[in-house]
Formats: sequence, structure tokens, C-alpha cells
Amino acid sequence: MSQNTKYIFVTGGVTSSLGKGIISASLAKLLQARGYTVTIQKLDPYINVDPGTLNPYEHGECYVTDDGAETDLDLGHYERFLNVKTSQANNVTTGRIYQSVIEKERRGEFLGKTVQVIPHITDEIKNRVKILGKTKQYQFVITEIGGTVGDIESLPYIEAVRQLKWELGHDCTVIHLTLLPYLSTSGELKTKPTQHSVKLLLEYGVQPDILVCRAEHAINSDIRRKIALFCNVEVDAVIEALDASTIYEVPVFMEKEKLDVIVLKKLGMAAEGTPQLQKWKEFLDKFHNPKKEVNIGLIGKYVELKDSYKSIAEAFIHAGAVNDCKVKLHWIHSESLTEENVKEKLKDLKGILVAPGFGNRGIEGKIEAIKFARENKVPFFGICLGMQCAVIEFARNVLGLKDAHSREMNPATSNPVIDLLEAQKNISHMGGTMRLGAYPCRLEENTLAYSIYGKKETTERHRHRYEFNNEYLTKFKDAGMKLSGINPEAGLVEVVELNNHPFYIGVQFHPEYKSTVEKPHPLFVAFVKAAIS
Repeated sequence: MSQNTKYIFVTGGVTSSLGKGIISASLAKLLQARGYTVTIQKLDPYINVDPGTLNPYEHGECYVTDDGAETDLDLGHYERFLNVKTSQANNVTTGRIYQSVIEKERRGEFLGKTVQVIPHITDEIKNRVKILGKTKQYQFVITEIGGTVGDIESLPYIEAVRQLKWELGHDCTVIHLTLLPYLSTSGELKTKPTQHSVKLLLEYGVQPDILVCRAEHAINSDIRRKIALFCNVEVDAVIEALDASTIYEVPVFMEKEKLDVIVLKKLGMAAEGTPQLQKWKEFLDKFHNPKKEVNIGLIGKYVELKDSYKSIAEAFIHAGAVNDCKVKLHWIHSESLTEENVKEKLKDLKGILVAPGFGNRGIEGKIEAIKFARENKVPFFGICLGMQCAVIEFARNVLGLKDAHSREMNPATSNPVIDLLEAQKNISHMGGTMRLGAYPCRLEENTLAYSIYGKKETTERHRHRYEFNNEYLTKFKDAGMKLSGINPEAGLVEVVELNNHPFYIGVQFHPEYKSTVEKPHPLFVAFVKAAIS
């Protein structure tokens, strides 16, 4: 077997949101299931340095890695499919590329040369692509390029791919994902948009080796031959990608279409045997054949765009399968909840999750939902801001501190039970300045958290500025709130829970980021179990 790292590029055409991330993750899964080591990276053409400062309505959720990188939500898919951690190196934006090149120019590293898109920007892109192959010795690096071919923003990336294809020779292959629209009036799939997309790619000097065609209807052999002829690829390199009922079916579809086999062939590697997908197929079987269903409410303020809570929704799918159960998520806008209607709106739910977020909008609705869950003994799970709202609710309605709040929402409150992290007090910049990435958490024995994790210490990922105000520790403890998880280094409260309740837990971290198909997160598994019972 060749020692060189193999590079696979995934580009998209015709329209965005065709599923480049899922195709990349599915191919990676198939190669991994053949025993290869694989990683995936995403190149994003926008000028933000990272998605950390982007509104979830703009770009879906911001995913956080162990090393504290705020990244694109596709990295969540990569981790959920591969069960392998990603890092800062797995997500590169135009903003980061230009920032790096400009800093080098300011330091005088270009020796007086005129700094240009070619070669300086493209060289920086190429270095970022190759870095994963160099450092970790992966056998395959799959690089997904955001946006579509023809976008002005993605031109430097396509040029970098052209150069790499020339430099790497047989160690590099290009997959182009495109759309075959179905015209109901004529009752046929149309290949012209795909032809135009490939033609545009060719104008930039890149010939795709494999075409993955998204379609609503099966692609017959005549259409495959036509696409192959007009787009200059082999017939068996025209891959059908039909709409799936769940993203987790896509690796199985791609296995049937032999995507992994054709990729290995293009890279001059043997494709003996078949991918070992036994565990994956067992998960799919449980997903498709649940023995029961449970209604859980997700209370948040970005619920119109489901991608804002992508990792939470996926964690429920993983946890549901473990419990032989379909989790039916009810997306409830926290702004719509009031003291008057909360009972009516939440009465049919078997579990209530209060989601993370920033800012004041919808906060009182979240607090009402938590009060309802606490008083009516409905299983409750709060994440990040959800945990902070649980603290505020308890302070107001149990401790009797009526104006208790977070300084984030009300800087003038006389009872700031949630306050700014000490390290955050002098920060004026927004980007990448929160408490980010993996931190340890020590769990108290004889608590719900300890029984769920089954160990004294765990590590979880964070993304927040504000935290439990330790000046109120004694008051909360005396009133019956257990502070069951503490960060050992800084003494920060990470987990809160209540005893006289079937299931009530709030966590300052984001457990959803670590839930994968093969390792569903224990907090979600336990919450779903509690909701069922």
C-alpha cells in the first residue's frame, strides 16, 4: 500500500445545500469501515474568521471542537459519522487565510514581493489542506469546499484544487456533487444543469473524476451514459444520490453505488472485501423500527431554523435508538411561552429540554418552561443558557430573590446569580473570546450526574461567557439544589440538579457536541429514558 496520504476534494454545483458534508462524511465512513484512517476538513469561502460571531439564522449552529475552535456545523457531521475528534485544522475560512497572509506580509516574510491571490493566497490554502496529511498521518484527507462552483468567493479554492491535482498526481481525486432536477411537466430528469456545472469547473482547469448526482428519481443507464459522455467521466463514476429518509442512510446508499470502490480505483488502490458496517446497520435498524415514541419539547429562540440546534437534534436520534424509541421533537419558540399559556403548550410533553443561546430575547419563556417542569415533575434537561435559566428560576421562585437574573440580560440586577466569568471582564472583542473547548468536570458521588456518567471525572466542551455566581453557593445548597459537577481548576459550577424530582439536570457545557452514532451521549440517553418512564 502506498505510503502517501491521498487527498479527495468534494466540490458542489448548481445549488447549495445539496449535501456535500453528508457525502464527504459517508465516503469517509466507508473508507474507515475498510480499515483506513480518514479525516475530513471544510473550507468555507466566507470572510468571517470563524462562524463564532455569526447569528444561527445565518449559518446554523456553531460547532465547537475539543481544542476550542468555533467551526462549521458540518464538522459535527464528520464527528458523528466517524467517531473521531476534529480540531482547528479541520475548518478553514477565507477570513483565516487572508488574516494569516496579511500577518506574514506585515512581518516582512514575503521579502518585498507584491502579495497576490496567486500564488500567496492559493499557497496558504494548499498548506492548510496538506497540514492534516502531514501532522497526523491520515491515509485519506477529504476536503469539502463550501459554496458552489462559480461563486466569486470560492475561486481561489478551486484554483488551489487545480494546482494540487497537478502537484499530487495520482494521490488526488475530485468528486463533484450536482443536481439532476426532475421536471414533472415532461416527466424526466434533466442533465443540462449538471453539464453546465462541470463545464464551469473545466473552465477553471479542474476535471472532476467522479460525479455524485442528487436526484428525486432513479437515474437510468441511458442518463448515466449521457452524463458520462458530456462530462468526460467514466460511466461507473456517475453516482446516484437519491433523497434519504435520514442522513445516516447515505453511507449505505453510497456503498450500494460503490462510491468507495471507484474512489480507491481512481487513487490506484486495491478495493478488496467490503466495508464493515455491522454496527452502523444495527443502529439504522433500531432507528427505523422503534418500539415506542416519546414527545420531548425543545424550547429555544431559533426554532424556525432547525439547523440552529443541529447537534441536539442528532443527539436525540442517537439516544432514541439506544432506548428503542423514536424521539418526537416539538420545536417550541420560547418567545411564545407565558405564565398564562405554558401549561396548555407543554402539557403533552414527557420531557423538556431548554436549549442554549445568547441574549435577552425569549428568556422569560425559558424560565416559565423550567418552572413548569420543576413543579409538575416533568423530566428536565437544561444546556448552557438552559442551565443558567434553571438557576434564575430557582432563585426567583424557591429562594424568593424576585429580581434574580443574569448580568448578561440585566446588568443592574441586585441578585446576579449568573455573572460574567472573571477572565471575560476586560474583553471587548466578540470572536473566539469565550470559554471555549474541552474542560474537566468533577462529579459528586451519590448524585444523578455521577450515576449517569458512572465515573468521578469527565471532560466536556464549553462555549459561554457567563456562569453560576459562587457567592450564592450556600443559599442554593441549603434550599435543596445540588451542585453536582464542579470544574476542579476554577471551582466553577458545571452541573446543577434537584433531588425530589424524577429527572432534573442542568449543565453549563454542551454535551450534544460529543454525541455520535457509535457513542451516544449518556446525558441524552438518560434523559430520553426518564422521559419514556
